[in-house]
Amino acid sequence: MLAALSQTFAAVYPQLPPQLFSPLIAQKLLTSAQRTPGIPTSYPQYTTRDTGVWLYFGADTWTSGFLPAAFYALAERATICPLTLNGMTTTQWLDIGRSSATGEIPLEVHTSVGHDVGFLSFPFVDELTINPTNATALQAVKTFAAALAARFSPVVGCTRSWDAADPDDFQVIIDNMMNLEVLFNAADLTGNQTLCQIAVSHADKTMMNHVRADGSSFHVVDYNATTGAVIDQRTAQGYSNSSTWSRGQAWGIYSFANMYRRTRLERYLVTARRMAAYFLDNIPADGIVPWDFNAPLNPPRPADSSAAMIAANGLLLLAQQERSLYPTNQSGASYFANAAIKILDDTTNAFWAPTWQSLLSNGTVNNPAEPPNNMTGTIYGNDLVRLGIASCH
Repeated sequence: MLAALSQTFAAVYPQLPPQLFSPLIAQKLLTSAQRTPGIPTSYPQYTTRDTGVWLYFGADTWTSGFLPAAFYALAERATICPLTLNGMTTTQWLDIGRSSATGEIPLEVHTSVGHDVGFLSFPFVDELTINPTNATALQAVKTFAAALAARFSPVVGCTRSWDAADPDDFQVIIDNMMNLEVLFNAADLTGNQTLCQIAVSHADKTMMNHVRADGSSFHVVDYNATTGAVIDQRTAQGYSNSSTWSRGQAWGIYSFANMYRRTRLERYLVTARRMAAYFLDNIPADGIVPWDFNAPLNPPRPADSSAAMIAANGLLLLAQQERSLYPTNQSGASYFANAAIKILDDTTNAFWAPTWQSLLSNGTVNNPAEPPNNMTGTIYGNDLVRLGIASCH
């Protein structure tokens, strides 16, 4: 995918934000690794608001795979853009990535993250691109996929996201679309096509019940576990049940583009385009992605740099699909790639945080929480690492 993204970048947007190639990226991530030497028992998730210092959470958390995966991204960057890596080699970054991921291995036996096993699989999937016979990575991907498949209900047609006190309340969140990739990864390894069928069923139901007619999305859909009927369409992290939480919308852009990449089913490409159009049409004139597109302007709504970075990744993946579908007509690829780069420009110019331990400030973790958890750096908003691989100055 990175090679294809490199071609997309080079073809449509030769000038990229300089922050993507800052030596600070390698410095900050190396420092993060040094804070948890040996087998990590905790991983950074978000920072303090005022000082930008990482807060660490136990390994059994949905975000634990992001930091190890970042080191695999730096390993690839070391081959393509060595001057931005402070002398560190591909082998050195791979060693750090592997060491960082060891804290996740016990989660194969027991984890409480539920559907988020797909996020946990990130570094192990990366490892298999380097060494397809790595037994630890093979076991991790297959085990995490089996855990997600076990949450599938043929009555509902989805994998359960959140567990509820009421067993008939089958809760599915838009974020869960991101976890479907581990099913495809495991199917590639085992030949078990049932895993692919589960992913398609979940995506179809999400497309039907999460995505509104205008391309916006609900965060949560509650189904009746016994009948499969929709009980409620609502939000847990957005402004209101009828509003659009920007990070959920960004998850949707990426995931439906990825479903098209995996299946070549046109309905997923159409859905990714619709969700992308809504996202881009609702970014304010200042270019800053808000936490919720429909939240009131007074008091000022917080930004979410993590939603911006996820959307940028999703738009580039969508551009890649347009490029592969219409190789002689690059207008679609150019449109989405240029939109991604504008988001990167606007977000890095506003929230690049040289003195913070995260790369960016002004991420929103959970604004409706009490107290609100916003204006932080987030580990899942560090996507500048992977984006910077795609091209070099």
